[in-house]
This record gives sequence, structure tokens and C-alpha cells, in this order.
Amino acid sequence: MQQVQEKSAEAPQGQAVPVGSAEYNAILTFLYEEAALLDQLRLNEWGARLATDLVYTAPLRHTRLGVDHAKSFVRTVMHFHDDYRSVMGRILRLSGKSAWAEDPPSRTRRLVTNVMVRETAKSDEFEVVSYLLMTRSRFSESHVDVISCERRDVIRREVDGSFKLAKREALLDQSVLGTANLAVFL
Repeated sequence: MQQVQEKSAEAPQGQAVPVGSAEYNAILTFLYEEAALLDQLRLNEWGARLATDLVYTAPLRHTRLGVDHAKSFVRTVMHFHDDYRSVMGRILRLSGKSAWAEDPPSRTRRLVTNVMVRETAKSDEFEVVSYLLMTRSRFSESHVDVISCERRDVIRREVDGSFKLAKREALLDQSVLGTANLAVFL
């Protein structure tokens, strides 16, 4: 079967939210708290920060020559393509006794950097690009998995002023993952 290549997503076009502004800092705090919740395995609390119309994806990366670099993501093949319901199902499974891929759970550390925030056509939504570097260790091994990616998010401000993650596309840097599975959230 021939794989169809799609062009990479367009770069955000909205007005930049100034680094250090109250709006920027609130979104940055949301991202930092999200990383801490995931690293501390507080998955139900993290799940409460997800919008019910969530789309959460990680397209496959294919190594391309320089002239075709923009075509390096295959969006017809995904490491995962989840919605709110499937993410909540994963949380339920990981919190129970049937999470064989994560028993014992991985020890992770998520470092979120290079955060850029832009306004969108919707006054309550922001396009947020960030870099994620995640280390993951398992069992008593000295080996540490390293997963890095660019995350393209849509973060929505709720009526009460809190934020919800409405969309995330994790653009992994590796075309071949150096980890046994992706049973963790990016």
C-alpha cells in the first residue's frame, strides 16, 4: 500500500502574545503544571485539564532529503490518534491493574521549553508551540530513553479563566523511536 504524504502544518499566523505578559505567563504555567502532573502520575488531574473535543496526535516521521524536508511527516500514519474518550480510556487503564506496558510505571521527566504563544481567530483560544524533552527510565536499568518533539497545541480559556488542552500534535524528532512503546503522554 502506497503511503500518502501530506505537507507539514502551516506555521501559526496569529498575533504573537508577548513573552512575559500576563497571558503568556498563565499559559506557560498551565504547560509547566501539566508536565508536573504527568511526571507525578497524577493522570486523573491531568485528564481534568483536557477539553472534551480534544484531538491528540503524533504523526509518523519519515527521513527525507533536504529539499523534501517539509514532507517529513506522514499524517496518514500515526503513532497515536486519540480523542478525549480514548485518552480517558488510556488514563483509566494506566490507573488500573491491566497496564502491563507501564507496570511498574515509567519514571519520566518532562522539560518544556521554547514556548511561543499566538492568538487565533477565536478570542478564547491560543496556538501554542513548545519543545518537549522527556526522559524515561524503567525498572532498574541504567539506560534512559530520550524522546524529543515539537508540540503544536490549541489551548482554550474556559469561562472560569482556567485553561483546557483542546488539540495537541506531537511532532517527534526521531523517525525510529528509541523506546519500547509510547504508553506515556507527550
